[in-house]
Amino acid sequence: MTILLTGSSRGIGAAIHLALTDAGASVIGHGTASGIPADFADPAGPTALWNAALEQADGAIDVLINNAGVFEASPLGDDDWTAQWERTMRINLTASAELCRLAVLHWQSRNVGGRIVNIASRAAYRGDSPAHWHYAASKAGMVAMTKTIARGYAREGILAYAVCPGFTMTGMADDYLSSRGGDALLADIPLGRVAAPEEVAAAAKFLALEAPASMTGSVIDVNGASYVR
Repeated sequence: MTILLTGSSRGIGAAIHLALTDAGASVIGHGTASGIPADFADPAGPTALWNAALEQADGAIDVLINNAGVFEASPLGDDDWTAQWERTMRINLTASAELCRLAVLHWQSRNVGGRIVNIASRAAYRGDSPAHWHYAASKAGMVAMTKTIARGYAREGILAYAVCPGFTMTGMADDYLSSRGGDALLADIPLGRVAAPEEVAAAAKFLALEAPASMTGSVIDVNGASYVR
């Protein structure tokens, strides 16, 4: 089992990488600290990553996990608001879409099935702050894309799932919690704490390795009941 995992160098991605390798999977990582480097702000980045990963995997990738993303504030009054919107969409959604496309074509060309796991966000359903329209929209796009892939290719054995974490205790989340008032924000989470990266990783590992085919199109929430559907 060979898995391409984007954004594997820290936070949720690093936890997913560890969970998968502990389960015996061969993981090809992506990021600056480990794995294959690729800049998703560059339109050429996703294809370059896929080709390098395919070569490393001797021509066969079984699972794609799209985890890489950015969470950058862009208040409405910023002069570069549109540029920031486009950057977030490019990194969070378009790069993931391009990798999903390459994965589906790869499996179709080999007449085999495969799995896609997209790490989205609670923001896809609940929305986010006024400075994060772009982030919420990008994650909603990931969920819609996942469901479309699931419906379109299930008969070919190509399965697609999504995970929607809420706040997760990574470095990025620490800064965000502080900016939102810390303990006051936790009052909105019935569990009383944010998720650990290992909890998100457990969901991603299940979907990548164990989830039954009939679950294709499913979205797993990991948000401490701060948003229930």
